[in-house]
Amino acid sequence: MAYPKLLGALCATTLLVAPTFAQDWPQRQITMVVPFAAGGPTDTVARMVAERMSADLGQQIIVENIGGAGGTLGAGNVAKADPDGYTVLLHHIGMATSATLYRNLAYDTLNAFDYVGLVTEVPMVVVARKDFEPNDFTAFISYVKDNADNLTLANAGIGSASHLCGMMLMSALEAPLVTVPYKGTGPAMTDLLGGQTDIMCDQTTNTTQQIKGGTIKAYAVTTPERLELFPDLPTAMESGLDGFDVSIWHGIYTPKGTPAEVNERLSKSLQSALADEGVVKAMADLGTAPSPAEDATPAALQAKLEAEIARWQPVIEAAGVYAD
Repeated sequence: MAYPKLLGALCATTLLVAPTFAQDWPQRQITMVVPFAAGGPTDTVARMVAERMSADLGQQIIVENIGGAGGTLGAGNVAKADPDGYTVLLHHIGMATSATLYRNLAYDTLNAFDYVGLVTEVPMVVVARKDFEPNDFTAFISYVKDNADNLTLANAGIGSASHLCGMMLMSALEAPLVTVPYKGTGPAMTDLLGGQTDIMCDQTTNTTQQIKGGTIKAYAVTTPERLELFPDLPTAMESGLDGFDVSIWHGIYTPKGTPAEVNERLSKSLQSALADEGVVKAMADLGTAPSPAEDATPAALQAKLEAEIARWQPVIEAAGVYAD
C-alpha cells in the first residue's frame, strides 16, 4: 500500500517546514495591536518597545490602536488573527480582569492566546484636582469617607487601569464614590485638570508630568514601597490601607497556535528591547522599569495571567459591577 509511504512523506515534510518557517521569520512587517486609544499609557509602553524590537528583528513593528469594550475588542481581533507571528497583542492587567468583568467574553482568555513575555509593571498614584481640600493622604482618607456621596471618581472606562485601581480604592476605603467613566485616559485627565471631577487613580506613565507640574495633587502610591520618582509620597499601605497593592502590568501575546519558535524569538527580542538604555531611561522618567529578562518569557507571562485572574475575580464579583 502507498498510504504508509505517503503518510511518512507528509510527516517528514511537516517536520522540515516548521523549523524553516521559524528560521525565516520575520519576512515582513509585524502589527502590534494595542487595545486602547493612541496616546494613553499602554500605547506609550507599546511604542517604546516596538521601536527597539523592530531594530532587533530587522522588520518594522507598527502599532495599531483598536480601542473599545475595555480592551476586549482589540484582544478579540488578535485572538482571531492568523497564528503566523505577524500579529501580536500588547495588553495590560485588563487581560486578566476582563475574564470576570465580561460574562459573555467572545474568547477564552486562557486558551485563545500564546505568550511572549512581561514588559513592565507600572505603579499607580492616587491623585485629585489641584485644589482638593486634604493636604495629605491621612486627611484624604477621612475626607473621602465623610464626603463620599458628593465626590466624583474619574476613570478611563470599564476595564481600564484607572477603573480597576479606583474600584480597589473604594473597596479599601469602604466609600462608594460617584464614578464618572470616560472614553479614554485623555478625556478623564482633562476633566480632572479642569476641576470637573475630584479624584482619579492612574498609572505613573499618565500622571507623572501633571504631578511634577503641579496641575494635579498627588496623595499616595499603590506599590508596597515608595517610588524613587516621588520619594515624599507615602504608600497606601503605610497609611493604613492594608493590602492596597496595585500595579498595572503589561504583557505581549500572540494568537493561539503561533509556532513556539516564533514566540521564543519574540521573547528574545523583547528582552533585548527592555535592556536598551534608552528604554530603561524612558521608563524611569515615567516612574517604572522594564521587566527583568526572566520575566520577559512565555512561561512567566502565562503564570502571571493565571494568578491575576484568580486574584481579581473575587474583587470584581464582590463589587458586583460588570461590563456586560
